Amino acid sequence: MLPFSSPGSKVTPRHHVGGYPNGYPRGKTFHISPHRYQPRGTVPAYRRRTHSLVRLAALAAFLFLVTLISWSRGSSILSVFSLGLVSGPGDFELETVRYHDLSNVQGTARGWEREERILLCVPLRDAEAHLPMFFSHLRNLTYPHHLIDVAFLVSDSTDNTLEVLVKNMEDIQAAEEEAMHFGEVSIIEKDFGQTVNQDVESRHGFAAQAGRRKLMARARNWLLSAALRPYHSWVYWRDVDVETAPFTILEDLMRHNKDVIVPNVWRPLPEWLGGEQPYDLNSWQESDTALQLADTLDEDAVIVEGYAEYATYRPHLAYLRDPYGDPDMEMELDGVGGVSILAKAKVFRYGVHFPAFSFEKHAETEGFGKMARKMDFSVIGLPHYTIWHAYEPSEDDIKHMEQMKREQLAREQAEKEKAEKAKKLKESFGDATGQWEQDKTAMQNIAVQEKKKGAAAAAAAAVSKDKAGARAAAGKVEELGGQNERLEAKT
Repeated sequence: MLPFSSPGSKVTPRHHVGGYPNGYPRGKTFHISPHRYQPRGTVPAYRRRTHSLVRLAALAAFLFLVTLISWSRGSSILSVFSLGLVSGPGDFELETVRYHDLSNVQGTARGWEREERILLCVPLRDAEAHLPMFFSHLRNLTYPHHLIDVAFLVSDSTDNTLEVLVKNMEDIQAAEEEAMHFGEVSIIEKDFGQTVNQDVESRHGFAAQAGRRKLMARARNWLLSAALRPYHSWVYWRDVDVETAPFTILEDLMRHNKDVIVPNVWRPLPEWLGGEQPYDLNSWQESDTALQLADTLDEDAVIVEGYAEYATYRPHLAYLRDPYGDPDMEMELDGVGGVSILAKAKVFRYGVHFPAFSFEKHAETEGFGKMARKMDFSVIGLPHYTIWHAYEPSEDDIKHMEQMKREQLAREQAEKEKAEKAKKLKESFGDATGQWEQDKTAMQNIAVQEKKKGAAAAAAAAVSKDKAGARAAAGKVEELGGQNERLEAKT
């Protein structure tokens, strides 16, 4: 309580001094003065009772609603008031809170029946020419499209990869047939300073391999970290330049229920180069020779397969292919190629990634296989299950094809000149074919006539000979008869 005011005091008492029965002065209660505190007016008693009843009714209704919700969800009132912070995952949750049980996304052999989601990752660089072929494969995949989330990474491209990609993806997602629509689609742009050209000689040249592989590993890790969600069970890596692959490849690989699995990868060749050839030599089993080689290299060195500089003598998945072999036959691997990889998402969640550095003298996908094996995950290849990579001619192939083209044009030119010369001769001397046929027929007729004459002469000679013989025989008879007569006369 404030002290009583004195005549010269500037403090105004809260209540007036006096014996007012209700503690407030009578008269003009709401007079406003900037120098004095004005109390609120008196609230009638019946209104205070009404307000109290309304508050009690509202509280009762709220308690009833809380009890009803708690009973319907089989939880206590405390779980409702905790707003999901104390309660289990099935209780009341905030709209912005998401609960994920990762035990349900471990990946199984029949994921399409369990509606397991797949993250399809596609790194792209100057891929405009291959995108129409890729999207034709994408449309034909038999795994339920709504369970496939697609993530593209466009990096260091100088062509129209992004524009063509967006156009094709929009066409698929706008198709009238809903079964063609995919789940979430992500298109990510990020450059990594890749300066190696995309031609075959540059990409596959030995000198560029170590640096190129490390940058590709960074790109894969960026794409994966940006697109992987807690609800993905599988991750499928696919190169854009695969030319032929079964439409059931996701189910075919998934049925093996392995942590990491890859098919065999070959490529078609022109007939003059043999018709076909192993392509992906990055899927292999480790060898003692390769381990000894690794011990002699610097810690930043990266071993790459298929080059004379690194003779590893490893068993390669590609070289074990039998066109008539069992496509389900499995082979344990240490390194894997990146053309087509199906892996369980838990492999990446455990920390396996694509090394952008020398990991046991390997990087990118081969280092990924090594790391997965080191963490006791199964890494499997299918030697007789084959997909086909697009044929990309080397500089030597191009030179040879140009030489073959020049030879073909020379042959065509020679044949053309020969035909023109024959035409000119025909126009100059006429067509001798008809006259020759006539002369040939006349000569055949003459030969027939001569043959007939010869036969007739032979027949006449035979008749003459027969007649001469007959006359000789008759003369002989007459001579014998005369001799007989002379003999009889003598006797």
